[in-house]
Amino acid sequence: AIKCLSGWKFFSTSVYFISTGQKIWSESSQDCRGRGADLVIINSREEHEFIFNNMGSSRAWIGLTDMSEQSDTDSDSLDFRFWGEGEPNDDKNYEDCVEISEYKKGWNDMPCSIQERWICEKSI
Repeated sequence: AIKCLSGWKFFSTSVYFISTGQKIWSESSQDCRGRGADLVIINSREEHEFIFNNMGSSRAWIGLTDMSEQSDTDSDSLDFRFWGEGEPNDDKNYEDCVEISEYKKGWNDMPCSIQERWICEKSI
């Protein structure tokens, strides 16, 4: 029997924790690890749409960064990308972490020091 985790949502083969608080990217990643999870890695259009429809805010951190020492994933190995129009643009050479953004209708690179909600993913 699957034990339902409070605050987690189920989709496909994973459960997702959608935060209500806000943290910078590295603290968000740490929070997920503390929950036995990682910041969400979006691997399909279906998963992207599930996250987009359930994120509960206009933006949230996902597990993508180009700071190699901190990355939850190797972005070169991602088969699936859902960047917003004109993104990633590394504005002022300062945008190294990635959010999912309602405004951009997809992914957007942002400074890692911005505080946002975040989404963790754990395989089941």
